[in-house]
Amino acid sequence: MAPGSPGSPGIRVGTRGSTLALTQTTTVAERVSGLAELPYALVRVRTEGDVLKGSLSQIGGTGVFVAALRDALLEERCDIAVHSLKDLPTLPAPGLTVASVPEREDVRDALCARDGLTLATLPDGARVGTGSPRRAAQLRAARPGLEVVDIRGNVDTRLGRVAGLVMGAPGDLDAVVLAAAGLRRLGREDAITELIDTDVMLPAPGQGALAVECRESEAMPHVREALAAYDHLPTRLAVTAERAVLLQLEAGCSAPIGALARIEGEDLALEAVVCSLDGRSILRRTRSARATDAVAAARLGLELAEELLASGAADIAPLNS
Repeated sequence: MAPGSPGSPGIRVGTRGSTLALTQTTTVAERVSGLAELPYALVRVRTEGDVLKGSLSQIGGTGVFVAALRDALLEERCDIAVHSLKDLPTLPAPGLTVASVPEREDVRDALCARDGLTLATLPDGARVGTGSPRRAAQLRAARPGLEVVDIRGNVDTRLGRVAGLVMGAPGDLDAVVLAAAGLRRLGREDAITELIDTDVMLPAPGQGALAVECRESEAMPHVREALAAYDHLPTRLAVTAERAVLLQLEAGCSAPIGALARIEGEDLALEAVVCSLDGRSILRRTRSARATDAVAAARLGLELAEELLASGAADIAPLNS
């Protein structure tokens, strides 16, 4: 359904104002609107992450993209809010609940390089941009000869930093690394020169997934039912296990930690990596368990995190952030 006319009952959907956020939110809004048989209207919310400059670690981690949207929910300026799940802090917000986790997109990181280069064919000394300590550490581990450059900005801004990718843009880098999911949602797959294998670069916990948050006291039953129907259990189980690793490690969303869970037969298989910032120390562990609900998935993540800590994770990475 299209957004309703002014004054008509409907679903107010909170979103950040970036092109990617609007694209993701519109997809979710249309689906929930159709399931609930109610019109929707987008409510744009400007977050600290959209205003502040500097690296994510300097301005408070990826949670800076979430707080203003959560305030809008609690103040009843919107009924649901759509987040990139990897941006959500691991602790829930009082009064709010993640009512739906839709089916996940591609979990992998994508290299977008000049001249069709790949991670293996980039020459030593090539300048590769990323704003993620996790990506930076795994890049340094895989290719110690590369120069990793800290960057920020929206997708188009980052792609414009790569020589020859965007007409008239600076082109001062040889490549950037972005989430494949965001590029796909924006129809920018043409910029991808390599989908980086998860054996080389584990994604951030929750990468490729969206989270639809609402108030615990949400009064519109059609909306709650629609969100429940939109929830994708395999995705929810996977991201629950991944985020439990972060929670138990007491690590922030921007810590150099990757995690990925997959359904394998009747089991949930979870893999996690903890890296030193310079990429010289890498600790990688896997664990599987039967996980048919979120409690079992979370337990799997907590157990793997404990194994990582017992193996020296706290000595490798800056945790407790």
